Amino acid sequence: MGTPAASPTSATVQLDHGVRRDVNKISLLFTGVGAIIGSGWLFGALYASQIAGPAAILSWVIGAIMIMLIGFVYAELSVMFPVVGGIIRFPHYSFGSFASFSAGWISWLAAAAVTPIEVLATMQYAYPYAGWLMTPVEGEYLVSGYGWLIAIALMALYSTINALGVGVFARLNNILVWWKLAVIVLVVIVFFAVSFNPGNLTEFGGFAPEGLGTIFTAIPAAGVAFSFLGFRNGVEFAGETNDPQRNVPFALIGSVIITAVIYVLLQIAFVTGLPQDVLGQGWHQLTFAESAGPLAGLSLLLGVVWLAWLLRVDAIISPADTGLIYAGVTTRLSYANARNDNAPQVLTRLNRRGVPWVSVLLMFVVGCFFFLPFPAWSKFIGFITSAFAVSFAPGCLVIGALRRQLPDQHRPFRLPGGDTIPLLAFFSSSLLVFWSGWSINEKMLIGLLVGYVVFAAYNLFGKHAKPPIDFRSGSWFPVWLLGILALSYFGEVTPNETADPALVLPGGDGPIGVGLGALVIAGWSVLIYYYSMAVRLPSRRAAAYIEKTPTDAPTTAG
Repeated sequence: MGTPAASPTSATVQLDHGVRRDVNKISLLFTGVGAIIGSGWLFGALYASQIAGPAAILSWVIGAIMIMLIGFVYAELSVMFPVVGGIIRFPHYSFGSFASFSAGWISWLAAAAVTPIEVLATMQYAYPYAGWLMTPVEGEYLVSGYGWLIAIALMALYSTINALGVGVFARLNNILVWWKLAVIVLVVIVFFAVSFNPGNLTEFGGFAPEGLGTIFTAIPAAGVAFSFLGFRNGVEFAGETNDPQRNVPFALIGSVIITAVIYVLLQIAFVTGLPQDVLGQGWHQLTFAESAGPLAGLSLLLGVVWLAWLLRVDAIISPADTGLIYAGVTTRLSYANARNDNAPQVLTRLNRRGVPWVSVLLMFVVGCFFFLPFPAWSKFIGFITSAFAVSFAPGCLVIGALRRQLPDQHRPFRLPGGDTIPLLAFFSSSLLVFWSGWSINEKMLIGLLVGYVVFAAYNLFGKHAKPPIDFRSGSWFPVWLLGILALSYFGEVTPNETADPALVLPGGDGPIGVGLGALVIAGWSVLIYYYSMAVRLPSRRAAAYIEKTPTDAPTTAG
């Protein structure tokens, strides 16, 4: 990044010495692995099996490939500009304030929802032994009574640990991730050893008993995509790692590969480990005693009591670690919004450990409020997946825009193939939104509209100097999103009417199915991609935004 600042085809960046750079290569990898192996692995195998049957194995493979494509895009961007909260700040460079706020607001909402969902996962697994925590209602487990106090106390704990600094967080996370990896590998080995019924793959309605479309429906609805979304933490902590050029690509790509292998093996072990007598009513009716904690319940069904107890312990540790990580991510996103001058500057205030403590406090308060509209784990999943997919999409366009705006910028990690990988990543993000279904997307749309009200109020009444809105350059965002939402409204991505409505998202009422929807979205993605290239900021404006916005990490000679 040592190219001249005055050149319209390159940019230099200022330093911000406030944050600490205490995250090493393995710690950065483990922020991704730790976030990916959270509550998703505790519930995803059962829910995906209920939706797609044995074909759920392919759901994990396809979900991993889609997230990997998005991860490749952010690897190039994060190495080029190792900033805190990069998912928010990258769109600002190429498309200005409106686009960055749009991505930033929805990303912050989704991240703020993850820590509460991990709290709910812990409580749901504890329910058989502490029934006072939750109340079962129509197949859901809802927070009730004294459970509210426990939920708020856990939110406070995660917030406090994050306020102690990234060094404390990274060391604790490393220990917890080794534990989680050991437990999940042990579960796979034990299930294969104790009960292996390969006939389960084909005998009960075939490999895809509810149709091939369910393979894709399960990706957002069963928590498959949600499980992989933790890869983003290599982006969010890029400004706090000691060698971003090496560490960031290693963390982003490595976390997805490691966990994809583990999740596919776990799904196979779960499907083939089920006793055949529980499949008599079909996969969509699959249930067994203590299904509130599916893996522990299957362990008991197979007579492996010690493993069930181990999973009960892990149900505290795994979600706790992921909740801890996302508590840190959420604070860095609000910090990044303020760095872009799209939020009050008080959110950038750092304590003596280099942590934005006001952002930590905001995360705690908003996270507690999320328990009200989403008091159950399964109710969170679709919203978080759809919202994160929306927030990832802008980065897929930024990479193409920056190659046109700043072609001479030093790129230590550069993707081959021109626009091909960014386009595929953008298409993947669009598909994840479509597959989430209208019933989820309408809630996400409401959340975004609330954000625009906040944005308008801040620009009208805020006293701090604010950047230009740059609506024209960011106009692709509402056009793209409205198109995807219209498709989800007229789409039908559910398997069939017999599926459990608590687990399968209903989609719309129109004629656009999974296959036609994918074709239409492919064309829409290409159209929006090149429209965004046409309205991008001029090169000098992009360079000016990069120079004005600190990287939060040392510059690198190039």
